[in-house]
Amino acid sequence: MIVSVSPRTNSSSFLLTGFSGLEQQYPWISIPFSSIYAMVLLGNCMVLHVIWTEPSLHQPMFYFLAMLALTDLCMGLSTVHTVLGILWGFIREISLDSCIVQSYFIHGLSFTESSVLLTMAFDRYIAICNPLRYSSFLTNSRIIKIGLTILGRSFFLITPPIIRLRFFHYCRSHSLSHSFCLHQDLLRLACSDIQFNSYYALMLVIFTLSLDAVLILFSYVLILKSVLAIASQEERHKSFQTCISHICAVLVFYIPIISLTMVHRFGKHLSPIIHVLMGNIYILFPPLMNPIIYSVKTQQIRSRMLKLFSLKIY
Repeated sequence: MIVSVSPRTNSSSFLLTGFSGLEQQYPWISIPFSSIYAMVLLGNCMVLHVIWTEPSLHQPMFYFLAMLALTDLCMGLSTVHTVLGILWGFIREISLDSCIVQSYFIHGLSFTESSVLLTMAFDRYIAICNPLRYSSFLTNSRIIKIGLTILGRSFFLITPPIIRLRFFHYCRSHSLSHSFCLHQDLLRLACSDIQFNSYYALMLVIFTLSLDAVLILFSYVLILKSVLAIASQEERHKSFQTCISHICAVLVFYIPIISLTMVHRFGKHLSPIIHVLMGNIYILFPPLMNPIIYSVKTQQIRSRMLKLFSLKIY
């Protein structure tokens, strides 16, 4: 490992950690991870292809689903080179600049996914509680503005603490905890004043991920109240069915984040393999599961997927 730190420049490289103690098993471990990444890339590309090529899916609900699929696709692309590079024996170290860029995209895409899930909850609220205003409110121009706002909110707000990482002095062990770079992992290795980054990151999580979760919950309280007011049992069931996919996507996103936070906070005595495994679940589980959820639970997507596969087989 190369470590070169001067008072004015910081050209350190960091050692990426895979599954510590299982290095001899990497060829076998790489098989499921390679399969998962292939499924992430293929599944999300197929969702995007189906929405792009099928005119009947050019609706607000599916535009937001396309945003979610694109976010998941980018999340997979942002980590595939380091995770598989370690398992295949191509990569052991990562430069500071590359590490900062990777952490920028990982955290930015996490905030983007949270924002998209919140927007999808709002979409379901309008569709169920105010169906007559749905088409007039969620116009194409407004959807574009929402998408740009999501990107601005997600990537602009994390820029200050990420940029500061470039000017920190790293004097502790240069071994990262995961197969990819995270903001909190780099802070752990820094010997500079990290107070701004620590408090800023905490406030950012509270006012983005936590606030989004609260607003999603609140939207479903309103949706539930509206659905229960419907007299017809069949209409109630139909309304709930339109929300199941989104509820599953919310759980798939937030459960790994909460679990990883709990492991970092209360599981310091646990094996490092548990920490690494939870980190990979946090990165890979939502991009893997979302295409499956929407392909199984959303009738329009499912029928187009089956049609696409039948054409390819034919």
